[in-house]
Amino acid sequence: MTGATSVAQGPWKHDPPPDRAWKGRPRRGRDALAAEQDRAAGGRHRRSVDLGDGRFARASVELKVLPDTRRIRAYLRWSDSGKSPTRYLGEVEHGTRAANLAEGWKLAWQKGLLTEEPLAEGSWASSPAVRASMRGNRSRDTKPELRLRSLLHRQGFRYRVATRPLPTLRRTADVVFPRLQVAVFVDGCYWHGCPEHLRASSKNAEFWRAKIEGNRARDAETDRLLREAGWTVVRVWEHEDPVEAAARVAGVIRATASRE
Repeated sequence: MTGATSVAQGPWKHDPPPDRAWKGRPRRGRDALAAEQDRAAGGRHRRSVDLGDGRFARASVELKVLPDTRRIRAYLRWSDSGKSPTRYLGEVEHGTRAANLAEGWKLAWQKGLLTEEPLAEGSWASSPAVRASMRGNRSRDTKPELRLRSLLHRQGFRYRVATRPLPTLRRTADVVFPRLQVAVFVDGCYWHGCPEHLRASSKNAEFWRAKIEGNRARDAETDRLLREAGWTVVRVWEHEDPVEAAARVAGVIRATASRE
């Protein structure tokens, strides 16, 4: 089936299209919506509109059912200097929203509305796809962090999130107990060089080796500076069982409180 086929010849001859074919889930966060568009487009790097003069905008596909019709129409939208240009892409008629979004992106490429944003001069990412993936990596509120915080909160612990233990030191801990001076870091296996799960990159190997070694050195320096200032540091790997990690953190908190 093609996106331009009339719905009169398609699956919805007598009834409106089902919600699952075009409506998004209610109350979805911005990150979830962006991830949905990334999947449909085939990657974040495939969602770029060339604005000219070296500028690019991240586009999205929107699905609409027009009043008094049985047709789902796809539109491409993006932002440019406070404006929101829109381009009609065509009609889509798949049974799921995911498939119709993917069809919309396909139509956008066919119409020449999109481009793969080039790498910035001096960028060390090996491709636009790699750079887009890195941009999408969260620096906070990752799933391991959220799970750990939830388990600690259930046990009655209260804490600060993404806070500098020492205001004068530009190092941010993921979970901080200021009164007890306990800082918890949840470390990603790749970026922090997990000895169990780190796999050497086949591209730009020397760069990545130096990058990860630099991260390890920075972690060690952070631990040292915090301990010299009287803080207790707990590091949790993202691959650790969250229940066990929460129990370890709770043990440190209780032991520290008992010494007051």
